[in-house]
Amino acid sequence: MTKSYDIIQGPIITEKTIKLKEDFNKYTFKVNKTANKIEIKNAVEEIFKVKVLSVNTVNVLPKRARVGQYIGFKPAYKKAIVKLADGDKIAAFEI
Repeated sequence: MTKSYDIIQGPIITEKTIKLKEDFNKYTFKVNKTANKIEIKNAVEEIFKVKVLSVNTVNVLPKRARVGQYIGFKPAYKKAIVKLADGDKIAAFEI
């Protein structure tokens, strides 16, 4: 695998991210925790062949989870919100 595929771990598809995609042409990805905005921008442009205008990142904290009597945590991850140029779209988000 190339470096770009190590940075972008997968799309995040929720009601909120679908609304962002429809209204503002912003796509949300789960990314490597050590990746910076420039690396994320280059990876998205290389993988999906689109023009990226901006990248915002969020470190999502671990959430407490409970299964029966056992208490643990869901893992933390880094989320990137990528704004694309007008006319560009990513087919991986189409449902």
